[in-house]
Amino acid sequence: MKFAVSFFLIPSIFINAQQKLKLTTEMANQLASMPLKCINQEYPNKTAHVINTEKDAVLTPKELHPSFYGCFDWHSSVHGHWMLVRLLRTVPDLENKDKIISILDESFSPEKIKEEASYFTKYQVAQNFERTYGWAWILKLDEELARWNHPKAKIWHQDLKPLTDEILRLWKAYLPKQTYPNRTGVHPNTAFAMSFAIDWARQVGDKSFEKELSEKAKIFYLNNTKTPAYLEPDGSDFFSPSLEIAELMSRILPQKDFEKWLNQFYEKRSLENIEQIPIISDVNDYQTVHLVGLSFSKAWAMKNIINALPEKNTIRKQFEISREKFIENSLPIIFQGNYGGDHWLASFAVYALTN
Repeated sequence: MKFAVSFFLIPSIFINAQQKLKLTTEMANQLASMPLKCINQEYPNKTAHVINTEKDAVLTPKELHPSFYGCFDWHSSVHGHWMLVRLLRTVPDLENKDKIISILDESFSPEKIKEEASYFTKYQVAQNFERTYGWAWILKLDEELARWNHPKAKIWHQDLKPLTDEILRLWKAYLPKQTYPNRTGVHPNTAFAMSFAIDWARQVGDKSFEKELSEKAKIFYLNNTKTPAYLEPDGSDFFSPSLEIAELMSRILPQKDFEKWLNQFYEKRSLENIEQIPIISDVNDYQTVHLVGLSFSKAWAMKNIINALPEKNTIRKQFEISREKFIENSLPIIFQGNYGGDHWLASFAVYALTN
């Protein structure tokens, strides 16, 4: 049944063969059904809790994280919530609006969010929890609420504040001590997290945090040349390390400077390689299915890079074609998998289609 649904959905995105992919109401409803199924599903669950005592060993995911216990792991629950808020804000005819609002009311209850915030100081080593991937998605969720001029969004934005404040405190303490970036293609990727953090800082007007992030990004990446992107991807990547860096730099450099930097960053063989669609050998494997997310993250990174380049730039023209192919190829796959992809891929798809 899932396989058949995908073939029904994809043609509905297009008005004609030449039109670019866009998120239709039909697609939004299908994608929204995925986090709706898992936000309140506690098991199976992959916790990242460090056990210090026998008492810690018997805590359930919901006891540890009363707001974000579902969708297999904490960060997936967080970006599942982000996705529902994004769809509520951008899709006027979204189905199940009342159900979604009810779920968000429950998740953003002040008592639960305070408990989520206290987690980072209640348990030993918890200050490293979800650093910095989950931190980035909390800020993206908060940014979405701050962006939406709606009474519910204003309430939820205020309710989320204890957790947002805690993440901001942790990040500002960590950033000066972060000597080296993580250039991985999975969760700890530094450039991805910094991009989201800059977006949040600009939305809420935290200029000091924005400046700290931008300065650190330049320390990490401004002198990078001839990145070995011809070696990408690793077998479980859902980020392109090179594209995440390029996307970050597109946020902080003036257009002329960014274009010059990008030309020195990528060699021809690296550009040719990152434009290749990942091969998914087993969509049911919880690690291999990451490569489906890689296509979506490549697409959104390319979109932001496109927007930062002049119209006649050669790389821009290449990326305009490639990003559409990544999305078109990956959308059907997310309806063919199992819980390993179902619990998170819809968020990546929505961000690729709407960012």
